[in-house]
Amino acid sequence: MKKETTGTPAGKRQLEKYSSAFTLSDMEIFIFPDLFYPLVLANIMSPLIWKWREDPWFADIEKKGFNYKVNRIKQFIIHNYVFNLDLATWGLTTKTREIDRFREFFDIDLLRQSNALFGYEGDKYYFDIDIRKHFGLDRFTTDVIPYWKTETVEAMTAFKYRENFTTGAGECVSLSSLYAAAMFVVGRIPLDKIFLIATPLHSQAFITEKEGLITNNRRIVTRNMWFNGTSLTEKARRALENEKVTVVSHISGHIHTVYSEATIDPEAYQMFSSKLKAFLRTNITDVVFINFLRFKQKYKTLFQYMCECSGKRRYISLEKMFEYEHTSRYNLSKETRASLVNEIEGDEFHLSPLSGKIMLNDIEAFFCDERGCSLDEFRTEFVKYSCGVSEAFLYEMFEDLEKFTVTEPRLPDSEKFYATDEVPVISPQNTREEIIKSVTELAVKSEMALLTMYVYRQMDMIDWIPFIKASMERNPVCFSELDSMLVDEVYSILGTMPDESIYDSNRLALPDEVWNFRRGDGVEKALMLADFIVMKYPGSPVQIEISDSRVVLRYRNEEYPFQSSKGFRKLIVISGNAYSVKDLS
Repeated sequence: MKKETTGTPAGKRQLEKYSSAFTLSDMEIFIFPDLFYPLVLANIMSPLIWKWREDPWFADIEKKGFNYKVNRIKQFIIHNYVFNLDLATWGLTTKTREIDRFREFFDIDLLRQSNALFGYEGDKYYFDIDIRKHFGLDRFTTDVIPYWKTETVEAMTAFKYRENFTTGAGECVSLSSLYAAAMFVVGRIPLDKIFLIATPLHSQAFITEKEGLITNNRRIVTRNMWFNGTSLTEKARRALENEKVTVVSHISGHIHTVYSEATIDPEAYQMFSSKLKAFLRTNITDVVFINFLRFKQKYKTLFQYMCECSGKRRYISLEKMFEYEHTSRYNLSKETRASLVNEIEGDEFHLSPLSGKIMLNDIEAFFCDERGCSLDEFRTEFVKYSCGVSEAFLYEMFEDLEKFTVTEPRLPDSEKFYATDEVPVISPQNTREEIIKSVTELAVKSEMALLTMYVYRQMDMIDWIPFIKASMERNPVCFSELDSMLVDEVYSILGTMPDESIYDSNRLALPDEVWNFRRGDGVEKALMLADFIVMKYPGSPVQIEISDSRVVLRYRNEEYPFQSSKGFRKLIVISGNAYSVKDLS
């Protein structure tokens, strides 16, 4: 199960990838897209999500329909996790440092064109507001970038231990992976219907069940919601409207906009592309048109509405009706429009049609059935009633209406070389134990299964060198708050923390997880202390001896003992960037 890690470029790439399976920063997943779905599988293997099945909130959920399932999962996630993108959580790095990591095996110019932190400017919205200021990076030099790490479900849940948090938390990639795992474990949705979509600034999951479903941070967006014109949906639409899709990940593999080789099943990718494109376009119906006017408010001034009150025709501007929507539980949809009209004060109505405004009633007469009409059909009919409106304004409106009703996702080109890899074959009917067994047994011949074991941190079944490398080189928060202290002081702080890991059985937390969540097994605490020493005194040799329950860190002539319940027997030697791990008899 252990792969060779040498000093050759191929060997360095492999070592970087396996060590990235633990830190899972946004840029690491971009460069190593085959890490994306293993995070979903690792979350599926975690005992935490399986405990959700026992929660009364999900009682009898397996007997319910798709919409019920996803709404229960959504509410559970909203209640138990918040969105977190704080720069202080996982610390900072620099463009120079990260480029040096990857330059031997990745085209850095392509990185700058595809990754927001290295120069990508695909979403005009973010760059209009200055992306560095938006994320709080304007306090630092332009070389500084955040370590936005994708959290496992254990790390997400452990945020409840952090100051100022009462629940779990996670960033967008973490939440999309959490949703994917929860849909499988709790919602019983097969993995072949669950895709992950990454853009340079966002990550979402797309579920191909029925008309489709997109997850957006903690929330979900149905096809009807995509066209409802609300501010919440506007945010959800932003990534696919403005950015290229860099990675699509699936149980069958992945496809990347930059790489010429893909591992995703071509038929699965074709199905995904078709379903997503159908999800993102609609004919124009009366509901869709009202939603568009709500979304692009400058066009509502074009219209008036005629209704009958006490047998007499009354007229009212559409912008006035939208004003009343804000304080009413009714809206302009046909189902509740009459009730909304009844709440409007009588003096808001006019006895004669308003000059220069188009009658909404005439426009809505176009929609004789639920199918609605195409944009061209709508334009042809609309211009018959648009006298007095400038051609330029109408052109702009129809341009915006097209953008509202049709989003063309910029997906990775399907013309790739498709490689094959064996992938875990698991179903919602499998138990957690059966899934773990399937992934574990496949890891000897499947890269996806092996990477899952690394992301899952099953330390008794993987090579420790990538984990030590990740622990010593990419955990800056363990030093940023402690840099003025001495080794003995940090050891004393570690002694006050509970001797409990956020990971069960033979799995280990990284030093920054120990520090952020103020707890850890003795092995984890020893590694955090070693990380501090390496950063405080570069090049200083450190030795950690793990003998079942006893862990001893040796530095200079001092010994720092810890207690462990993990049951490992290892000797770890750290000297600069050289790491060795030996099994003890």
